[in-house]
Amino acid sequence: MAIELVVPKVGESITEVQIVEWLKKEGDRVERDGNLAVIETDKATVELPAPVAGVLTKILKAKGSVAKVGEVIGYLEEGAGPAAPAGGTKTAKPESEAAKAAPAQDGPAKSSGMNFGPETGKIAVIKKDEPGKPGATVMPAAARVLAESGLSAADAQATGPGNRLLKEDALKAAEAKANPPPGPSLAHEAKAANANIAGSRSEEAVPMSMLRRKVAERLVQAQQTAALLTTFNEIDMSEMMELRKRHQDAFVKKYGVKLGFMSFFVKAAVEALKLIPQINAEIRGNEIIYKHYYDIGVAVGGGKGLVVPVLRNVEAMGFAQVELAIAELAKRAQANTLKLEELQGGTFTISNGGVYGSLLSTPIVNPPQSGVLGMHSIQDRPVARDGQVVIRPMMYVALTYDHRIVDGREAVTFLKRIKDTLEDPARILLEI
Repeated sequence: MAIELVVPKVGESITEVQIVEWLKKEGDRVERDGNLAVIETDKATVELPAPVAGVLTKILKAKGSVAKVGEVIGYLEEGAGPAAPAGGTKTAKPESEAAKAAPAQDGPAKSSGMNFGPETGKIAVIKKDEPGKPGATVMPAAARVLAESGLSAADAQATGPGNRLLKEDALKAAEAKANPPPGPSLAHEAKAANANIAGSRSEEAVPMSMLRRKVAERLVQAQQTAALLTTFNEIDMSEMMELRKRHQDAFVKKYGVKLGFMSFFVKAAVEALKLIPQINAEIRGNEIIYKHYYDIGVAVGGGKGLVVPVLRNVEAMGFAQVELAIAELAKRAQANTLKLEELQGGTFTISNGGVYGSLLSTPIVNPPQSGVLGMHSIQDRPVARDGQVVIRPMMYVALTYDHRIVDGREAVTFLKRIKDTLEDPARILLEI
């Protein structure tokens, strides 16, 4: 009995998916709950299991195709055995007797009146006197030049009286040998090389993944619906780096994970959001919704591109909990196994372009959020401290915010609070 393979419901508000890959081909057998295909939504990648054991008889949606939730994408024949390959088994044709009898084309080529040089296939043509015309008389000085240049009298043009080959003629032949004019083959090679310099002109059309389509849609939405503005500051990372170095071994020994920079930034962001609650709020119609919880989205690179899993109620988490949660989410992002609920919501986002070497950027707000913090690479730079120029590890930070709900004063105050907290990390524990 033929069983319809239907796109399952994979989350609220999701109406279509993309077929990333068929794990089985037509004619393959699959056991019950064995994976048939990989499908992708704009949030996550999931696998489609077989409802019964049988043979995949028909694929209706090819790899890369988009299908609606509830749409039939293939058929499975329940209980059927493996299908025979189409067209039967082909038998290789025996080698023809004529081919077996064909003699090998080995051995030297027949003489054609030309002398073959030491390299096979390159012909050395020897210039002969024309019939009835005597050869040139080689003068002693010309003979010495020809001998030194490895030339013969046939390689030079006699211009002296009485068909004499002079020293000047030999010198011209030697110069011509040293600087030969480009022949037809060289000209052809030069033309081909010039054509290659232009590079390939080929194009390839690749369907956008559901994730990339959603990212593009949200970024355009943010630019069109929000009044985005970015403010910048820089952070002296000396104290934080010294603190990490001093306690790293004990932290790893106790929690089994390294103490990174992200946990400091997450905790500092919570303190700054408490100070400036507008950045933790969102606009719904004509109302401002203030949120008294802090769900921080942390942008990480996944197997399908950038994703932003959310840490819930960060205000109640410790440094170790933040680091462990980020490590786990990043690992599953690489494996494309994040759940939809882990990518939804969020009241504020932190993006770390510094891991890719970014010095400065303007991150884009993820609607309906009102702010996003951009971290960047740490570089040693000269700064003024107590009237002296010193070298310190510095990081530029950027806050992009929705100017409809956040004023410039609040945005600058927020970023200044981030800076002050991270330059004196003890403030996080003392909550000052």
